[in-house]
Amino acid sequence: MSSRMIGVDVGGTFTDIFVLDETSGMAQVAKVPTTRPDQSGGFLSGIGARVDDLSTVSVVVHGTTAGTNALLERKGAKIGVITTQGLRDVLEMRRRDRPRTWGLRGDFTPVVDRAHRLEVPERTLADGTIRTPVDLDAVRTAARQLIKADCLAVAVLFANAYANDENEAKAVAAVREIWPNAHVSSSSEILPEIREFERFSTTALNAYLQPEVSGYLSRLETALKDGGFAGEFMIVQSNGGVMDVDTAARLPVRTALSGPAAGVIAAGYIAQAAGFPDVITGDMGGTSFDVSLIAKGQSMLSPQTSIDFGMVVRSPMIEITTIGAGGGSIAWVDKGGLLNIGPESAGSTPGPVAYGQGNTRPTVTDANVVLGRIDPENPIGGKLERLDVEAAKAAILEHVGKPLGLDALAAAEAILRVANSRMAGALRLVSIERGFDPKRFAFMPFGGGGALHSGAMLADVGLARAIVPRYPGVTSAMGCVIADMRQDFVQTINAMLDGINTDALGAHMQRHVSDGLAMLDAAQTTFEARETAFTLDMAYLGQTHTVSVSVPVTVSDGIVTPPSEAQIGEAFDTAYRATYGRLLNNGTRRVINLRSAITGKRPRFDLATLAPVGGSVEAAYKGTRQVYFGGAWHETALYDRLALPVGAIIPGPAILEQPDTTVLIEPDLVGRVDAFGNTLIERADP
Repeated sequence: MSSRMIGVDVGGTFTDIFVLDETSGMAQVAKVPTTRPDQSGGFLSGIGARVDDLSTVSVVVHGTTAGTNALLERKGAKIGVITTQGLRDVLEMRRRDRPRTWGLRGDFTPVVDRAHRLEVPERTLADGTIRTPVDLDAVRTAARQLIKADCLAVAVLFANAYANDENEAKAVAAVREIWPNAHVSSSSEILPEIREFERFSTTALNAYLQPEVSGYLSRLETALKDGGFAGEFMIVQSNGGVMDVDTAARLPVRTALSGPAAGVIAAGYIAQAAGFPDVITGDMGGTSFDVSLIAKGQSMLSPQTSIDFGMVVRSPMIEITTIGAGGGSIAWVDKGGLLNIGPESAGSTPGPVAYGQGNTRPTVTDANVVLGRIDPENPIGGKLERLDVEAAKAAILEHVGKPLGLDALAAAEAILRVANSRMAGALRLVSIERGFDPKRFAFMPFGGGGALHSGAMLADVGLARAIVPRYPGVTSAMGCVIADMRQDFVQTINAMLDGINTDALGAHMQRHVSDGLAMLDAAQTTFEARETAFTLDMAYLGQTHTVSVSVPVTVSDGIVTPPSEAQIGEAFDTAYRATYGRLLNNGTRRVINLRSAITGKRPRFDLATLAPVGGSVEAAYKGTRQVYFGGAWHETALYDRLALPVGAIIPGPAILEQPDTTVLIEPDLVGRVDAFGNTLIERADP
């Protein structure tokens, strides 16, 4: 009987594997270098490191950065656009914004070349009336022209298609008849929502990603099946839910923040179980530092995200702030004599200087190695025998020390100070600048490098404590196993609340519920519960900014009973007053969009199964090492972290080592192992 679930997170540097045996509750982890350019090699070798027989696996869930990287590096496919006459430049004009706020210069190249943005005669008005039926001969001619130009995918973007998709649906059907592959994206299928640029951008980026992401997922699925896997292959979405691989291949834009989202899901679950529902996560990998805030156990969902300037995706995503401050981020001194970290990263190849693979420029990891914080004899990832401390020291002295007039140790500390300062800035951005008091929050570092920097985050940001999960290096892979199955839907209503057609609103809700439940039914996974949630974007007439209004909707046996006009009005008043502190008397209220979320709650595994059994602090003790803190060497105790028992108290300075990460407890801090095997790091009592 297959009972194993596998979570796989492919990062820029390492591919992480988390294997859970649902029958015994036992978990195993693995970490292997990410393979480039085809990431499927590392994916399969990582699974192979822990699982011999794929037929014993029921579910493989994948958090992928394939889409994220393709967008950030502009490595998507060559695509074309077929649009309404007069609208070919919407993608280039955007919202009349600029890459840099100040100055009159700024350039932006959309993902579709202007020569491949073709116009056809058609027009639908904002109320859904068709003024000009679509010219299907012109559509076919445009499609053939794009095929001839070697476009691998096409997006059909018609004006006001959210109000009535008839013209667009006919055009899409005509294109699909002659297009040589399945990569035809339709704006009314992907985002039937008002606001032209956001709808066009999201659909165009979907087409841009489709050949790359669907090809990658297809290769993975084929390789898994060839290895005897007969279970379900699912992909993490940016909203923190999972979807089946067919949906992911059709809607790859929903994977734009797939990998980081998986880590936030796991962090929220671990922190809640440990008794800390307010937590700020910090995922530090080899390339980036991703920060997210969870308040009262709830991740923040953003309706719209700018992946990079002008590349807007309007789809619910966990709010994640990313900066280029990973372990592999390169330290450099600019012409003005200022020390900078990143955004360029050494990644896994060639990696930090200490890896001895040809890189000569120092990284954050090199600074940690030189200061004694990482054991040079036992590098994580398992591929290297030892780290070259002297080479790292020489590189730091050459590129940072000499330009700044510092010795190698002071230069290494300077690198960490700048990296920590940038990381602390990202934490403040998601907390203080959003009105959250960091003193209420715990910091949860994960990823391979995060736990080396938790003490600095406590000091710089004023957080109460840090919680280091039992397997911080593979938290995102663990999040894949925990994530629920979720589908989000949107539909523009654009009607006044007074006299609103609740039957029509109910019909949209019913369609969303039916489609969402059908997706859950098709999954081979068991669900503990099925949940539906509905919100309306509403505003007063004349306002452009909306408030999100949760509305009471009864769903019984898949049948929706829509809310009444009075119930919607009451819910709007409550939400508006909570947001702005007052109502506008006699203001006309408008319903702009309906948003529906259909979620299948996956069974949670008991985190206590990860807790250490038995053991003693004495048995976990490995000796001492000289580590550099605050301008001086300190004799620092070393422990095998996974051998520490529940309740163990470790005063700093100490280093807890495990295969996938290193946990640093600085001199004025103390670590304690909780009932789940997490390490809580707090300030030592004076």
